[in-house]
Amino acid sequence: MTLSSPRYRIQAVAGLTGIPAATLRAWERRYGVPRPTRTDSAYRLYSDDDIELLKRMRKLTDGGFSPAEAARTAFETQLLDPLETAPKSAFAAAVERLLAAASVMDADALEDELREVMTFGSALAIVERVLTPALRGIGELWHEGAINTAHEHLASEIIGNHMRDLLRLVQPSDQHRLALLACFEDEVHALPLYVVAFRFVDWRCRVRILGARTPPAALRVAVEALKPAVVGLSVTSAMTPARARELVDAYADACRDVPWLVGGSGSEALRKRIEARGGSVVGTDAAAIHTVLEGTFLKK
Repeated sequence: MTLSSPRYRIQAVAGLTGIPAATLRAWERRYGVPRPTRTDSAYRLYSDDDIELLKRMRKLTDGGFSPAEAARTAFETQLLDPLETAPKSAFAAAVERLLAAASVMDADALEDELREVMTFGSALAIVERVLTPALRGIGELWHEGAINTAHEHLASEIIGNHMRDLLRLVQPSDQHRLALLACFEDEVHALPLYVVAFRFVDWRCRVRILGARTPPAALRVAVEALKPAVVGLSVTSAMTPARARELVDAYADACRDVPWLVGGSGSEALRKRIEARGGSVVGTDAAAIHTVLEGTFLKK
């Protein structure tokens, strides 16, 4: 996606797309499509990319799609195009602006920047080149004492919300393969699940996320009900050998015959036990995840 500058007022967009201004406002409010920028006077400004997205959505609704499904499908098509990306410098600059906004708790600036970032290219590129580095940078600022917990929580929540919204938009609807993702029972950090979820989406898999602190009994219920093709577990915190053995054995039993893998910074310490129970350790490397999955459900 070549990055285009916002320049059209809403009435001009209505004329170019044949979509009434009231409908444009409704689509933005209800479905988040498109995401125009705002002038200092609060006027909406649309880009050429926004207009193309709206034309695609109108074509879908004219063909019988509901507005909600048309919005999801149109935006998915735009975001999953790996050939359309912003210049490399734009990604790094966006990260810096997000960190600057986070450091002064400017929630409006964070929201504005994130809306702009969504025009940069594929969902995977946005997550891996902007959202993940921004979250990592915010964590580093917190560890260094440059910001406090309030700054970190506010920025992480806003960025995490955009990441979750983006994942909903790009979930494939025509594939039967399902990846079920969850955190170890003692793990409170769920955002890594969302980061890896975009990798599974890029492999044309649907994703369901159980989130932080998922006990083995809950995972067992989900495996039985959803029948996933693969289970991914995340762990970053250290644990005693006895607790590690207890949880790994319980998760292995919960997964039954479903391939399961464990990632995160705490996974390497559990490698011996996980592999002894038939699981795979992938650490924090997306390429390792793909290698583990090759020859199994990705080729079915």
